[in-house]
Amino acid sequence: MNKIDYSSFDSADLVPDAPAELGLPASGKKTKFGVISLFAGIGGFDRAFELAGADVVMQCELDKFCQSVLKRHWPKARLEADILKLDPATMPDADIWTAGFPCQDVSLARGNHGRNGLKGAHTSLFFRLMELVEVKKPKVILLENVVGLLNSHKGCDFAVILNELTSRGYAVAWRVLNARYFGAPQSRSRVFLCAWLGDYQKAVTTLFESVVGEKPARERTGFMTATEDKRTGAIVPEVSYCVAATSGRHTGNDWSRSYISYKDGVRRPTPTESERLQGFPTGWTIPLPTFTAPARGLDSERYHAAGNAVAVPVVRWSAERVAKNLKSKKKASGLSFDDFVAAWAPDLMKDTRKVDFLEVLKGVERGNYFYRWKSGGCAWGHQVIEGAASPAPSKIIKSRFVDILDADVPDERYFLTVNAAAGIVRRADIVGRTLFPPMRKALDRMIAADRGSPLSSIVQKDKDTTWRAQPLSV
Repeated sequence: MNKIDYSSFDSADLVPDAPAELGLPASGKKTKFGVISLFAGIGGFDRAFELAGADVVMQCELDKFCQSVLKRHWPKARLEADILKLDPATMPDADIWTAGFPCQDVSLARGNHGRNGLKGAHTSLFFRLMELVEVKKPKVILLENVVGLLNSHKGCDFAVILNELTSRGYAVAWRVLNARYFGAPQSRSRVFLCAWLGDYQKAVTTLFESVVGEKPARERTGFMTATEDKRTGAIVPEVSYCVAATSGRHTGNDWSRSYISYKDGVRRPTPTESERLQGFPTGWTIPLPTFTAPARGLDSERYHAAGNAVAVPVVRWSAERVAKNLKSKKKASGLSFDDFVAAWAPDLMKDTRKVDFLEVLKGVERGNYFYRWKSGGCAWGHQVIEGAASPAPSKIIKSRFVDILDADVPDERYFLTVNAAAGIVRRADIVGRTLFPPMRKALDRMIAADRGSPLSSIVQKDKDTTWRAQPLSV
């Protein structure tokens, strides 16, 4: 039945199942606040909030593989499958709800397949989320989605989301944050929304700081600056491209992922490296032994689950601020919404503008609305202030791609074939794309070796099953 055999994994690929062994609160331990995780995936929100001191009391996830991963890490948490079948009357009370609601219908990754926005079969589940919110009224809701949500359907979808939340008494702050600045070495921009019931001050201070976020110049250099892993000879840029929810198939025109280069070979990241790029411990995506693995193995499921997850370090930054706000006994400052945003969200004061939200909603109803939402903002009632927010915190948490690489060179199946290498080079030359220099050199050597050139040699597998780049013959 293809049950999981843990003996097939290296011990380093297995993280402890017990939260206490991970330095987390023990399952079932009473804390000051609980978390309900909807569209939970493999538990990125859940892990981040546990690290911030919360207790995960309920999860909802439809995917069977992800369910098995969740059960492995949270064996005592209540797990439901379908948000459409949730009965709010039976849901536990929790101060915090999290949701990385499905992004397939607004994601730019859909390419030529079109974007259906909130009308799509996946993203429209947001409205079911709002139905549950209407009944349970959690204190705080933390949402995450692709940046494309801001301009989906000419900005109408984001206007509808703001209205759904503010009309229920929530103050909303939103901000585009990039994982590369929070301790995850991949360029992964996502829009986060914090909705706080009846409290614009806590919504604002969850996603914004009293000082402007740092943003270094020349961001592109991180993709082109080489760093080498002395253990294996692997060469990678300082920053990875965004982890994609793909099986890792190599296509000649796929520029949206990072590769690991050697002198004479190029490979994709392994599942464990993808986990670490997202801020998870090694082996996080390995399911329970009772999970029925497909005949092709677990890699595709692990890649897909990791790529769809939230970057844990970004959520943890937000989760700690949520926890601080929940525990705070400070009285409200007494400042008006406008004055508080000006004082506590200086990120929004650059290129700032106030939005006549009533006019926006009228435009949505008429069907002639077009608006380009900025990268950060706050909404309270019919008041909206937005601006060009930094994607980084006030102090950047540095990380490097090279530091999350596997300690050994992986199996041959992770390496590019010569045909795939030739496809990448051909298309790069056609469109004038500049590849990461060590990667381009390795691809050229692979192609030359296949054609019998004496100037290169083929990566060969030696007796200890590691891969080594053979010296060039001149």
